[in-house]
Amino acid sequence: RTVRVWLKRDSGQYWPSIYHAIPSPCSCMSFNPETRRLSIGLDNGTISEFILSEDYNKMTLVKSYQAHQSRVIMILFVLEMEWVLSTGQDKHFTWHCSESGQRLGGYRTSAGACGLQFDVETRHVFVGDHSGQVTILKLEQESCSLVTTFKGHTGGVTALCWDPIQRVLFSGSSDHSIIMWDIGGRKGTAIELQGHNDKVQSLSYAHHTRQLISCGADGGIVVWNMDVERQETPEWLDSDSCQKCDQPFFWNFKQMWDSKKIGLRQHHCRKCGKAVCGKCSSKRSSIPLMGFEFEVRVCDSCHESITDEERAPTATFHDSKHNIVHVHFDATRGWLLTSGTDKVIKLWDMTPVVS
Repeated sequence: RTVRVWLKRDSGQYWPSIYHAIPSPCSCMSFNPETRRLSIGLDNGTISEFILSEDYNKMTLVKSYQAHQSRVIMILFVLEMEWVLSTGQDKHFTWHCSESGQRLGGYRTSAGACGLQFDVETRHVFVGDHSGQVTILKLEQESCSLVTTFKGHTGGVTALCWDPIQRVLFSGSSDHSIIMWDIGGRKGTAIELQGHNDKVQSLSYAHHTRQLISCGADGGIVVWNMDVERQETPEWLDSDSCQKCDQPFFWNFKQMWDSKKIGLRQHHCRKCGKAVCGKCSSKRSSIPLMGFEFEVRVCDSCHESITDEERAPTATFHDSKHNIVHVHFDATRGWLLTSGTDKVIKLWDMTPVVS
């Protein structure tokens, strides 16, 4: 139940200048350096707003919003609109006026929301929830309208990241994957990225280098090069028999009886999407341009067609040595801050890999 502000001393070490107790455990926060406004979401559904002094040695409570009925999951302060956006465990997205403290509106999501991004230019808000769905809303001063929803994850959405320049949304999930949604191109393109062995916890984007930084519960920090021509993963095709050797799958009783053959288990080639048996997909390969940095199942013919150049990695992998739960990336200095379940905060110089 404390908030701390850490300042770098002359010795090069960081020491807390503020140790401020709050009435309920802190669940999330948002800080705006221009106004020194610190918005803190609490377990009891309240958002407390503080102003930090110029020397960062004092924080003053200016107002509180009763935004949710239960824990606040995420907060965004939008200086241009003077709005405070938030999601909560009560399955509600709300936004308040930061000057008056007045509630401007809300929207009930299909499940608890844990991803939140906002586009200032179009006033579109992106809300990701535990069902794996991303909802896009258009916000007005005191109303909102549903634009669309899309779902590509088999697990809940755990993180969102918006690139306002390329008009691309990235979503991370508990299914260990990241999806890049091409919203600005209006082509409906969805590129899948597979580089974690546990749920993706946070996403950050370096606009100037077009690199995506993802952090996961596996302790991995992955830096993705998004300045390459990536390929969309194919849809998995349906078939009652192997589309390579025509052997029946185990549910195809008629063909099994007619051919007097035992049915086989169905697999899918990650490159072409065809339904194949284990014998016709005995090979494994990485396909980085399709987002598969790890080796995945491919059919034998696709394996032969993949060149060494196509297997060249498009991401770099780094071990943070703790279970990451929160990340902040400072693009101006190339610094990455990670905090973990071990209650340790780590500060990384990412300039060797983000450049």
